[in-house]
Amino acid sequence: MPAKKLTDRKALLPLLATGWAEEKDRDAIRKDYLFRNFVEAFGFMTRAAIWAEKLNHHPEWSNVYRTVTVVLTTHDVDGLSQLDLDLAQKMDELARY
Repeated sequence: MPAKKLTDRKALLPLLATGWAEEKDRDAIRKDYLFRNFVEAFGFMTRAAIWAEKLNHHPEWSNVYRTVTVVLTTHDVDGLSQLDLDLAQKMDELARY
């Protein structure tokens, strides 16, 4: 089933409470994850990559030493979709390991 653009912005509230923020210049959400070191950051990215592939939804992200910056948006709908919310929630779970 193709992704549909998110219309109920209240669905973002649980994510905003965990550190996600809406991007100012586009329909996307962003979060910086801070880990103890590079290995933990890279491990998180590896675990998240497996889930992104399972969901067939891939983040825009970067890593500098122990910080991983993630931006989620659904390019097919030119904005946020349920896929972004699902991947954000999964990433938050993975970051707790």
